Amino acid sequence: MTKLLEWLLGVSLIGMAWGLVTFDLLDLQLPPQYRELAWPMPVYLLVAFGCYSLATVGYRVATFNDCEDAAKELQAQIKEAKEDLKKKGLKM
Repeated sequence: MTKLLEWLLGVSLIGMAWGLVTFDLLDLQLPPQYRELAWPMPVYLLVAFGCYSLATVGYRVATFNDCEDAAKELQAQIKEAKEDLKKKGLKM
């Protein structure tokens, strides 16, 4: 199962549960406080998802690894390319 399908399954299950509680489709006769709490739940979940996303991106940026060996190799390749272009008559 792909990650997209996992997310869609989770969102659809939460949406169905929200609809059942909010509109009382199963005639559960829940107290009115439950409905009042359920109405803004999608907004709360969206805000929580946004906070989770920001925290994840921030953590990944803070723990990003530098590849010093790759940087040195790339600089050497750039120097080699410049020398090759000079040999072929390109003026920089």
